[in-house]
Amino acid sequence: MSPISLISNAATQSVVLSVIVPYYNEIDVLPEFHARLTRVLDSIADESEIIYVDDGSTDGSKNLVDTLPVSGSKVVSIGLSRNFGKENAMSAGLEHSQGLAVILIDADLQDPPELIPSMLKEWRKGNDVVNMQRIKREGESWVKRKSAAMFYRLLNWVSKSEIPENVGDFRLLSRQVVDHINAMPERNRYMKGMFVWPGFKQTTIVFKRYARHSGKTKWNYFKLIGLAMDGITSFSISPLRLATVLGSIVAASAFFYGMVIILKTLVFGVQTQGYASMMVVELALGGVQLLCIGLLGEYIGRIFIEAKRRPLYIVQSVNERTNVTRSQGSVAERRA
Repeated sequence: MSPISLISNAATQSVVLSVIVPYYNEIDVLPEFHARLTRVLDSIADESEIIYVDDGSTDGSKNLVDTLPVSGSKVVSIGLSRNFGKENAMSAGLEHSQGLAVILIDADLQDPPELIPSMLKEWRKGNDVVNMQRIKREGESWVKRKSAAMFYRLLNWVSKSEIPENVGDFRLLSRQVVDHINAMPERNRYMKGMFVWPGFKQTTIVFKRYARHSGKTKWNYFKLIGLAMDGITSFSISPLRLATVLGSIVAASAFFYGMVIILKTLVFGVQTQGYASMMVVELALGGVQLLCIGLLGEYIGRIFIEAKRRPLYIVQSVNERTNVTRSQGSVAERRA
């Protein structure tokens, strides 16, 4: 019998750590990432599992993951039926995880797996969430860094939940936090906000984020703007209130301006002239109205998606592999 084989749920050992790795077209970096990750996990005494979630890759990444070597950690390969987006791929990993502690990490090696022992150390101190804050972001332009900083400030200004600045998806969550996140029913998922919303005891570790090991980022500015809109509208109704305030200010200004014109005409006999000024006011009012209608459309669109209650993702395949020789040895040690 081959030492690498499928295992049943009945034979699954108690898992302490689950490492979730969502990926999309990362065939160039996955071998190096897996080697570094397994090297770290093999140095930890706790039972662990690696959950790779393929988000509809088209470059053969899924086939590569299914053949990666298995050492001390169980390797679970989940293949989604198409590209559902990173937020949903992470949700799939969270729902399939079994560990008492769960770590999310990207496969591009911008977030170093070597920090996992430090994260576990903070978790053992009683922290339910270990945030990994980037103090330096290599490989990113000045515009992207500044726009990200502005977005976090705006999001925290309009949201009731304080979302840590420069903290991405790389973090550790306790089983209690993961269970609460899995129980959230919404379809429009902004995971950075959902990680923070349950609360519980949190701590932060700062680290230097490196440039991508290889390949290109899958996040262009249009996708980042869409993600920002998801974050703002998923965790706050403040934009709707701001639209109401803005509309009230514009309406009050128009009313007082109209009163001034009427008084000038009746008292002083001054006839108001100026086609240009009238057009500027009308265009300004039209712009404000379109902006508010678009904002309402964002919220209505989210209500429409939530009302349909379609699944977040569809799993096409699940492949679990473990090193049977090591597993049997671990069982014997526990019985002794």
